Amino acid sequence: MEMTKRLLFLDDIRYPIEAYHYTRQDIFLRKDWHIVRNYEQFVNRIVEKGLPEIISFDHDLADQHYLKPDSQEYTEKTGYDCAKWLIEYCMDNYLDLPKFYCHSMNPVGKKNILSLLENFKKL
Repeated sequence: MEMTKRLLFLDDIRYPIEAYHYTRQDIFLRKDWHIVRNYEQFVNRIVEKGLPEIISFDHDLADQHYLKPDSQEYTEKTGYDCAKWLIEYCMDNYLDLPKFYCHSMNPVGKKNILSLLENFKKL
């Protein structure tokens, strides 16, 4: 029986070991990460497998976010959209938010994701 991967790593290009190199968080050395590359995969994984133990968020999930980092016209959803969806999902299903981390290199995006999730946790 395959052990269900209980850690969810949201990032369009990186792998957990790469996040370890700049965060120095030992959690990224664990082997039981399931990697999702975009909003659709993120949503589908949680709907199908339930909430993971930990979710690590990246903010920018598409090349266009790197090209025009301040633009408001993205059609691609970001890690922030995933965090918003996660909150709705937890509220609708009466679930506690899983532990979360944000390994994004986008300081503004990272701050937005963390403050959104921290504020929801306080409710």
